[in-house]
Amino acid sequence: MSSPCDENAPPNRASRTRRWRARGTLAAALAASALAAAGCSVKGADNANLIAGKQAFVGKCGSCHTLAHANTKGNVGPNLDDAFRASLAEGLERDSVRGVVEGQIKLPNPEGAMPKDLVKGSTVQDVAAYVAAAVDQPGKDTGLLATAVEEPGAGKPAVESGGKLAIAASPTGQLAYVASKASATAGPVTIEMPNISGVSHNIAIESGSHGASPGGAKLGASQFTTKGTASVKVTLKPGTYTYFCEAPGHRAAGMYGTLTVK
Repeated sequence: MSSPCDENAPPNRASRTRRWRARGTLAAALAASALAAAGCSVKGADNANLIAGKQAFVGKCGSCHTLAHANTKGNVGPNLDDAFRASLAEGLERDSVRGVVEGQIKLPNPEGAMPKDLVKGSTVQDVAAYVAAAVDQPGKDTGLLATAVEEPGAGKPAVESGGKLAIAASPTGQLAYVASKASATAGPVTIEMPNISGVSHNIAIESGSHGASPGGAKLGASQFTTKGTASVKVTLKPGTYTYFCEAPGHRAAGMYGTLTVK
């Protein structure tokens, strides 16, 4: 797994990301092969909590890794569904996947972006067990797992009051704002973005409704913050605007929303 990384990296981060992804995918494949050959199994080793594992994965790992069942879309580290797909198709047991994930958490590549001890104690087993159960599986989580983490952007629409509009970053570490819709009255407005997730985010605003793809004129942007509140002041005319995070890959992963001004 990888960590909430420095999202203020320069544009050449894309090339490093591709190298990390390739290195991580190769490492996973090699480690999985070694575990399978050794007959390693962690089945029954503990009473892993899949709900806690999903919550910890989303909060600590999802900003850097894609895992469809967890609805995470990070692109700094390997896409975990892709990384294990071929090995699973060739017969790799999910217990061995779990062992690989545990090993990567405990002993991450020192040249990669992931720090040691990203999660600790029994949470390591919880995260590894959830990833092993969910990776490259069709469909969606069901039962209690389906509601273990709130859907990105599912909060109540943010509403401006007294010239201030608060749009919080997801506290779970997901690449999303709590609200995907907001409204305000025309005129000067201060947009505040509380962020307690530990993942570096900012909030910017552009004219028009463009979703995940840039398109309008940028009217302003806050500073980046980790465990703080960022803000930006803009003057808005009636119309539709898009607010989004400027960290590489965050907008494309779903960290944006629509602001309607009347």
